[in-house]
Amino acid sequence: MSAEPWRQALVPVGATLAQVIRNLNESTLQIVVVVSSDDRLIGTITDGDIRRGLLRGLTMDSSIEDVIFREPLVVPPLLARETVLDIMKANQIQQLPVVDDRRRVVGLHRLADILEPPARVNHLVIMAGGEGRRLRPETDDCPKPLLPVGGKPILEHIVERARAEGFHRLTMTLHYLGHMVENHFGDGGRWNVRIEYLKERSPLGTAGALGLLNPRPAAPIVVTNGDVLTDIRFSDLLDFHLRHDAVATMAVRQFEWQHPFGVVHTKGVDIIGIDEKPVMRSHVNAGVYALNPSALDFLKADEPCDMPALFLRLRESGARTIVYPMHEPWLDVGRAVDLERARHDHPQPSGSGRQPR
Repeated sequence: MSAEPWRQALVPVGATLAQVIRNLNESTLQIVVVVSSDDRLIGTITDGDIRRGLLRGLTMDSSIEDVIFREPLVVPPLLARETVLDIMKANQIQQLPVVDDRRRVVGLHRLADILEPPARVNHLVIMAGGEGRRLRPETDDCPKPLLPVGGKPILEHIVERARAEGFHRLTMTLHYLGHMVENHFGDGGRWNVRIEYLKERSPLGTAGALGLLNPRPAAPIVVTNGDVLTDIRFSDLLDFHLRHDAVATMAVRQFEWQHPFGVVHTKGVDIIGIDEKPVMRSHVNAGVYALNPSALDFLKADEPCDMPALFLRLRESGARTIVYPMHEPWLDVGRAVDLERARHDHPQPSGSGRQPR
């Protein structure tokens, strides 16, 4: 679901058959999405709908009113890509409009894009410079992003996911044992991507290294921590960011924990309520972001800055900062117990040896 091309499929309800045919020829999307003046979905039109209309005697100057299919299948914005694919296969359709809760069109899934995503011009930056102190002795002689999970380094899982979604321009930020990361990935040719490196002379935090980007990216970038294993789709995050006209977007995941005690609510000395071991819920930072190039104006080269601090700077400046609620599997491999869980969830393929480090 790309941020720009799908808009070419939109036509107003007052269009003619000639206008729709021209749209189909120029957009190559093989569908027209008919919308009201406020972008609410009216219906869809395909080449077959037009041909059936012409057989009924309509002309090129006829209104499209009589050829609109008014009950097309639609999906909400955050539906998992795998579920979208299942719906399209089950119904033998090539396109599927995306609508919000007010039935406004906000995107268009194409089967071809899901099966083979188009190349993205956007950079994807992977923060891979951390020391991983909580994982010692595993990280005594190996940087955390190169620790093997499922027969390959954590970082390799991220690179492969990025490539599968059409991201071919990757940048890795390096510090602790960074030469090992660079030796392993080289220029990225083995993975059919181009990898460049930003080398921190001293630790710059989870955002500071972005101030070293030179030249400054012309398009929004995706940033991910190098120790995060997740099924989040970077392309969906980026499209969500663009659709909401944000300057910075943070992927968040709902975290819940049960209080071990009964919580007593008071007013003065009076008890006004008691919750027995309540479940507390909050959103936590998932370590994956989308940023406009203008967000980098709030960073200085070689000045440490963590990503939450960058978001606060942006918010205080009046820039729009938003969250991307995710439901996909996610694990921050920051502690020994997390690494053990990651290796349990991603068992090493039979017959494969330990990943060279």
